[in-house]
Amino acid sequence: MASLKDLRVRINSVKQTRKITSAMKLVAASKLKRAQEQAEAARPFAEKMTALLANVGGAMAGQPGLSPLLVGTGKDDVHLLVVATGDRGLCGAFNSSIIRGTRRRIAELRSQGKEVKLLTIGRKARDLLRRDYGDLMVEHVDGVVGKRRLEFADSKLIADKILDLFEQGAFDVATLVFNQFKSAVTQVLTFKALIPVELPVVEEQSEAAEPQAIYEFEPGEEAILNELLPRNIGVQIFRALLENAASEQGARMVAMDNATRNAGDMINSLSLRYNRQRQAQITKELIEIISGAEAV
Repeated sequence: MASLKDLRVRINSVKQTRKITSAMKLVAASKLKRAQEQAEAARPFAEKMTALLANVGGAMAGQPGLSPLLVGTGKDDVHLLVVATGDRGLCGAFNSSIIRGTRRRIAELRSQGKEVKLLTIGRKARDLLRRDYGDLMVEHVDGVVGKRRLEFADSKLIADKILDLFEQGAFDVATLVFNQFKSAVTQVLTFKALIPVELPVVEEQSEAAEPQAIYEFEPGEEAILNELLPRNIGVQIFRALLENAASEQGARMVAMDNATRNAGDMINSLSLRYNRQRQAQITKELIEIISGAEAV
């Protein structure tokens, strides 16, 4: 049984921990607002970029000589998984959910006889995957995650690395793995196809529907695609990094709030044990004093 001194030390230790977790919760909450605003501001641009590619790509459907970034290499033997996580822990299941999803996708692709390669963004992705899949890692990007304000130039550097690998014939299909921000308590694991581009399915128009406008492109469709396709990769990565940043802060805020509550419950439990043990010790001392007095 722990002594009264041990219980006092433990209670003080938990109180100090509660102060730290409470402060981290407040810091995460303040960062979450800014990160959420940035993530929500990036969504319309990324979605419009995809819609524009769908329009231009649809106008050139079936034509020879289309960019491999749009139609692929004609095979899917080698898959590159671009895994984006955070640099730090203490954020609940944010990092572990991405890693678990990546492990499942690797197992699924290998069961189909595919070759898998990894490009990691963030220290957690590198550290957690290197143990079992170190031989699959072809590139790691550090120093981007955790910045106070992400810039498009950061995602462009990553996009350039992916394009260089693609031009070298290192892979056939590239997929981005990240957490999409829904709310502070909800993040959705997302697999986003980068190469070839995942275009939305255009529904066939009914006879009663109003006809869609016919666009003429200047310069030509091919020139537009050659300009937009590489840029689209950077845009999608930029959006994913912003979604990850908001998801991480939301997960950290919730995790630190739970930790603060648990610390309070533990303090109450330890204080109850301390008071009961102290009362028992006082009662024992009183009994000894009374017994000694009666003996005299």
